[in-house]
Amino acid sequence: MNSLNMCTGKAAAVIALGAGASLFLRGGRDPLDQEGDEYPGDFWRETGFLDRALICIITGVCLLVVGWLYKLLCSPLELLKAPEDVGYIAGDGRSKAQAANEVRRRRKVGDLPPVYPNGWFRVLDSHMLQRGEVKNVSVVGEHVAVFRGQDGKAYVLDAYCPHLGANLAVGGRVVGGCIECPFHGWQFEGNSGKCVKIPYAEKVPEFAKVRSWPSCEVNGQILIWFHCDGEEPQWTVPELQEITSGEWVYRGRTEHFINAHIQEIPENAADIAHLSHLHTPGIVSGVDLRYTNSKTWEFIRHDWKAQWEPEPEPNKHCSKMLVKHAITVFGRHCSLLDVDVVARQVGPGVVFLQFEHRFLGRGVILHCVTPVEPLLQCVSHILFYQSNIPPIVPKFILRAECTQFERDVMIWNNKKYISKPLLVKEDAAIQKHRRWFSQFYSENSPQLQYQRDTLDF
Repeated sequence: MNSLNMCTGKAAAVIALGAGASLFLRGGRDPLDQEGDEYPGDFWRETGFLDRALICIITGVCLLVVGWLYKLLCSPLELLKAPEDVGYIAGDGRSKAQAANEVRRRRKVGDLPPVYPNGWFRVLDSHMLQRGEVKNVSVVGEHVAVFRGQDGKAYVLDAYCPHLGANLAVGGRVVGGCIECPFHGWQFEGNSGKCVKIPYAEKVPEFAKVRSWPSCEVNGQILIWFHCDGEEPQWTVPELQEITSGEWVYRGRTEHFINAHIQEIPENAADIAHLSHLHTPGIVSGVDLRYTNSKTWEFIRHDWKAQWEPEPEPNKHCSKMLVKHAITVFGRHCSLLDVDVVARQVGPGVVFLQFEHRFLGRGVILHCVTPVEPLLQCVSHILFYQSNIPPIVPKFILRAECTQFERDVMIWNNKKYISKPLLVKEDAAIQKHRRWFSQFYSENSPQLQYQRDTLDF
């Protein structure tokens, strides 16, 4: 039904654009024009109905093509996928949502680590929150109100008003550096969460407050700090000067929801062997793992060389993966497509994927994993690239990254976590990664209390 509506809308747009353009041709005659002067309106009046209709359609199509080319070449690429869109096989007349829900109900989750590690997590991109605007966001099993005060600073508070439980982010109003509850008008300060005004009360109780989350805004992102014991941030998210100075500009983002434990996703960096098996087929073979090894697309292959290592003190919360990527076409190495990638992970939820190419320049993909629920992760890839490189180049890189990533999504959405995996010596980095990642858990880190997730899409 949606595709039918979209096609109908495009057809209507073609006709409307063509008709609008035709009005310019039709025009009207100026009374001062000489009798013998030619005027575009004369041509239009002398044209038959079918010819006019054809002109309208051709004009409309041309305008749509120009708009499409502008979007392709200039505007950022944004691919936002719903939880059921990627990684599930819908058969026997079932929809993707039905297939996803069935997998979620029946899949064995395994013996899981704590579900929410301590660290910084992205909640929004900066450009998604305007001055005086408030957004309702779900993160680490909580609802938070993210708002930008009139001073331009972003704040994050618990979403529920302690008075009678109204959601501050649903109808709440930004007043200066505070947010006003839509139910009774209580105002809470963004910095501290303290209630500073109750319209109908003589005095505001000292204990009237909501939780204020430690937050930062860096690299065009708003992030919050989560620690199960309420400890203050133990490290900062590095600022990329190329983004701050405007040398690298925003070129797009992708967003996926993954039904897996958060640790499964960064662990891929240490699983070097999966690169040669899962990601060798060319991106033209798609993301459905049933068909990626089709002989039709064997003429193009990706080659990978990678290594992963944790960083020493004082950056023990960081790790680094070095990747060399090459492409062979009909068995011949295309050196012009060689790309070097440095993937630096900072804590459990932020990875900097820095690209460098001899001719196509440099840029970074901010790969962010945010736990929404115990087994639901929101993964975003935000691309910044050299401003002097045509936008179509970084957009192609982002789409290629999206294709490769969605192959992993199909694995994650259907696998179970194995706490004691059967490994060979070539898999040593996986165990090393698990020891490194364990630093983000504390004694009181929340554990999954149930084995079946009943959330439906």
